Amino acid sequence: MAINIDEKNLKHGVLGLVIALVEVIKDTLKIQALKRMESGVLSEDECERLGKALLELDTALEEIKTEQGISQSVQAVRDGLDGIVDGVIDSLINPERWPEEVAESLMVLSRRT
Repeated sequence: MAINIDEKNLKHGVLGLVIALVEVIKDTLKIQALKRMESGVLSEDECERLGKALLELDTALEEIKTEQGISQSVQAVRDGLDGIVDGVIDSLINPERWPEEVAESLMVLSRRT
């Protein structure tokens, strides 16, 4: 079974993945920035520069998504990543489900062979 991938779809997919990962990193930076601002570690000037830099990054990312027509691709990647993280967190906080999940995984693997 051949997979047909044209150049445009490949570019959009890769660019969507890259932008989604940059957005995740940006979100993490925002959280860290807020923690540092609230703790008083940063001066007022540093807070202002950091806020401005994050806003500029937001603007640049939105421009790239609009110019390249990849907003939906980026959102799809983000949704997929959110689903994976939700699953991992759910597994970690509900260890009683582990035997059931292992059994399901083994069944899926046995069907493939």
